[in-house]
Amino acid sequence: MRPKLNLLDKNLIENIISEAYELLINLGIEICNSQAKNILYEHKADVDKSNLIVKFTRDLIDNALSNASSEFKLFDVFGNQTHHFKDYNVYFTPGSAALLFLDPEINSVRSPDTNDYIKYSKIIDNLKNIASQSTAFIPSDVTENISDSYRLFLSLLYCSKPIVTGCFKKESFEIMKNFQLVIRGNENELKHKPLTIFSVCPTSPLKWGDITTQNLMDCAKYSIPVEFISMPLSGFLAPVTIVGTLIQHTAETLCGIVISQLVNPGTPFLYGGSPAVFDVRNETTPMGAVETMMIDCAYNEIAKYLGFPSQAYISLSDAKLFDAQAGMESSMGATLAALSGINNISGPGMMDFENCFSLEKLVFDNEICGMALRLIKGIEPKDDFPSIPIFQELLNDSHLLISSHTLKHIKTEIHNPSYVINRSNRERWVENNSPDVNSLAKNEIERILEKKDSYILEKEKKKELFKLMTAESSKFGMKNLPVNYEDY
Repeated sequence: MRPKLNLLDKNLIENIISEAYELLINLGIEICNSQAKNILYEHKADVDKSNLIVKFTRDLIDNALSNASSEFKLFDVFGNQTHHFKDYNVYFTPGSAALLFLDPEINSVRSPDTNDYIKYSKIIDNLKNIASQSTAFIPSDVTENISDSYRLFLSLLYCSKPIVTGCFKKESFEIMKNFQLVIRGNENELKHKPLTIFSVCPTSPLKWGDITTQNLMDCAKYSIPVEFISMPLSGFLAPVTIVGTLIQHTAETLCGIVISQLVNPGTPFLYGGSPAVFDVRNETTPMGAVETMMIDCAYNEIAKYLGFPSQAYISLSDAKLFDAQAGMESSMGATLAALSGINNISGPGMMDFENCFSLEKLVFDNEICGMALRLIKGIEPKDDFPSIPIFQELLNDSHLLISSHTLKHIKTEIHNPSYVINRSNRERWVENNSPDVNSLAKNEIERILEKKDSYILEKEKKKELFKLMTAESSKFGMKNLPVNYEDY
């Protein structure tokens, strides 16, 4: 039996959805993109062009929900299926778009660069419990005008896994779409074997900005999956109660669903978010707060009630260093998310309120993910009945280390972590120079990076990616990239 966590009953879910409908119908939502407003107006929405407020109709919302896809699949660079977002299937992906990088050599943060990103991509390609990569942090050694496309470019060069990404600029989408066409060959293949998920983020309270709305519509046009990242802040930019925050989150997300389905019915999406409670003592938005995790798990239940796959930023920490707090908050989030059946769990590697990324934390979080994935496999009998023969063998041999029952089931029944997790006894630990978790994580990183690269992109595709990226960077006066074709 797969263990599950539920926080809401059916009546409460229905009341939250009903209130979200009322917000969209009677209060409306601010939409700053003229193209989106025109589309909504053509479909009978009440558009007040003087203040950008759009009021929806019930039919408009209902029709969008009925047109939306209840599931979709994701594929790696080679076209192999890696994800099936439906029901209670669970996958982990790193957090995205951090501005800072935790450098273990100085035990402090700095701006990340291209070399950091290449290391990250190679590491992700070797972490078995993290199913996809993300454009996790922003290299500071290129102009910000290409930071969106450059991260996707590096991700495709150095890791075969599908990618969670996004645009901070309208102009970034075209080249990022073209990168994917290089990999897939044509638009039809990209539609049927999606390679990326784009994060699209409304602005709380109750607003969809110009850039993110355009990004949403561009993705819908090419059937590129998106994840809706509504970010209400309980007690600051949302009601202080969890239920009130869920009403706002639902309204902001439903708005995005309507726009995407009007542009292209059936456009795949994840019903996601990155909400948080507001800590008035410190004026921060703690992602590691238990109430933040409760909001995430609860809106996942709303997504499942509506019949859509889900996403959440939840398996991450607000710690400033890779320490006990980082482990506690990340592991609690991963466990709750897995039990709740959140389909795409975002967060490994992230810390400091989504502002910082750590490679050491990433490889440690990979072990947390492995434990969570084992947990949701649950408990079931495996040749355990009748049990007398097994116990007779145990009594006869005084152990079951090499019994047929043990050899048949040990690899699937008992999860063995990597050596990032220390399970040796104290004597052996002392013999190995008493390593702490930071040392073990660093050793794992070195082991991965010393391996011969198992992923190499096809020569012609690599050449085309470099051609596109070089042309894009040249537009902004950057003739030489920090990564060279010959170095790849």
